[in-house]
Amino acid sequence: MDSLRSLAVEQQVALLFVTLFGLLTLTTLLALGRSLREREAAQQVRYERFRRDLRAVWTGAALFWIAWASGALVSTLLFGVLSFLALREFVTLTHTRRGDHRSLLLAFFVVLPVQYVLAATRLFNVFTVFIPVYVFLAIPVVSAFGNDPNRFLERTAKIQWGIMVCVYGMSHAPALLLLDLPGHAGRGAFLVLYLVLVVAAAQLAQEAASRRLRRRPVARAISRSFSWRAWGVGLAAGAAAGAALYWSTPFDPATALALGLVAGGAGTLGEFVMKALKRDAGVRSWSGKPSVTGAVGLLDRTAPLCFAAPVFFHSVRWHFGV
Repeated sequence: MDSLRSLAVEQQVALLFVTLFGLLTLTTLLALGRSLREREAAQQVRYERFRRDLRAVWTGAALFWIAWASGALVSTLLFGVLSFLALREFVTLTHTRRGDHRSLLLAFFVVLPVQYVLAATRLFNVFTVFIPVYVFLAIPVVSAFGNDPNRFLERTAKIQWGIMVCVYGMSHAPALLLLDLPGHAGRGAFLVLYLVLVVAAAQLAQEAASRRLRRRPVARAISRSFSWRAWGVGLAAGAAAGAALYWSTPFDPATALALGLVAGGAGTLGEFVMKALKRDAGVRSWSGKPSVTGAVGLLDRTAPLCFAAPVFFHSVRWHFGV
């Protein structure tokens, strides 16, 4: 551990990516070997789902590396494109009218780029309030000029919430990469890795617990697998993963455990909210086939991160007083 800490920051990050891609390569080779075996129909379905998830992890890891290696400008642009696609998918799944066109143009071509410019220039005090204060007040004003009062409140709230999840939440990922903490400059990549692993551990643990424990759904009409007991297991897994990764962060073990608890809980709740959105839109599953927008479940894959990233980002800033 002392040897690792004695390395320069660039060397530590390089070692991080070598380890990450090495583990992914090993997993891919093992999966390729197992694919040569014959299996039953149920096993084949689970294997295909695993292959899709593995491809998604490879894509995420590659984007993560590109974002770090290319610097602030390209990484911010990359996450901005993901925000654009996620917001497009969100808007396609919700009910809008002709009178909302001005607000949608404002969201896609003004709010989204301005939010990412604020992140890239590290104007975090403005970055944190731009959307929840100024944009939330501007959207209903612009929508009112559309001269369409039919379901005005519902339509406006949907646009506001789409911006909040797909733009505000997503933009905190590159903000973590650019966050310089006292005595820990240039280590933003470790914060992003910590967040992703904690959220993934919480999700996987909750899904496994929901299959093994007796189900007592909290909201049966939205999800038959989400229960408080399974969610508690996910929280515990997120906290344990956070504590285990404390050495890669500027946190002490207790703080890493607490932030893992917070980030894991926020991510799993984000997944639950996304299930409610799919039920409302009449979409049961996007896995394995293109969604109505042409994207393969982008909202499914990014919702936990979109919910967890802002909570984690502001918790870190509050902890260090920056």
